[in-house]
This record gives sequence, structure tokens and C-alpha cells, in this order.
Amino acid sequence: MTRVPRPALYLGLAGLLPFIWGVATLLLPPLADATHSLIGARFAGHSGLVSYGVVILCFMSGVLWGFVARGRPNSWTGYALSVGPALWAFFFVGGSVTQSLNALITGFVVLLVIDFQFSLWGLTPRWWMTLRVILTAGVVACLALGLWLG
Repeated sequence: MTRVPRPALYLGLAGLLPFIWGVATLLLPPLADATHSLIGARFAGHSGLVSYGVVILCFMSGVLWGFVARGRPNSWTGYALSVGPALWAFFFVGGSVTQSLNALITGFVVLLVIDFQFSLWGLTPRWWMTLRVILTAGVVACLALGLWLG
């Protein structure tokens, strides 16, 4: 494995905090109540997990688009794959909490496969997959806990 640059690693790990917060508010009702009253219900529990999950899937689409634009600017396949996570979130996240969390888990797992393909094409830094595996594991674990905690 190639060493991940510290800024990317630390900021990537910090990006897990809203997912962890969502799970914490499901486990600790007083924390959920405080979150609701101080910053709003959409930042707690299932709402927080789903809304932040959508944001991150869309963000990752933009990252992938950037990789294609820089490394394979005439690649229809690359651009099509790069918009996949955002379109997935748009079309499949919504409805029940269970359906939304399942769609997000699927989206993040498929995103990891797309990341791997981009890595094989040489579009990503050498350390990319190390970071993506770590972050995907954290995200999927939090979303799965959200499902499990109902």
C-alpha cells in the first residue's frame, strides 16, 4: 500500500465525523435531543446519515469527473461512470429510511468499484485506493449501523 498524504488522510477521516455523529445520535437520545434543539433535526439520526450520504456521493462524482477531465478528457466511459454516484443518489435515495440507507450502502460499494477502475486506468494517485477502502469501510459501517438501529 502507498502511504496516503496526511492532509488527504486527516480530512478524509474528518469527513466520517457526520456519519459517526448520525449513529451517535441514534444511540444516545439526549444527544439527539440536543442536536435537534441546537442545529436542527436533519443533522441527527437517520436524517443526518441520509442527507450527508447523498452529499458525499455527489461530491465523489465530482472528484471522479475531475480525474477523467484531467487524464482522459475524451472518455465517454469515464465521464459516464463519474456521474453514476450522483445519479444513483438522485434516483434511488428517498422514500423510507430503510430504502434510503440500503441505496446509499449500495452506492458507496459501487463507488469503490468505480474508484478501482479509475485506479486501473491510471487516473488516480497511487495512494487513492488505500484511502478509499478506509473511508468506504467507515461510511458503510455507519450506514449499516443506522439500518440495524432502525
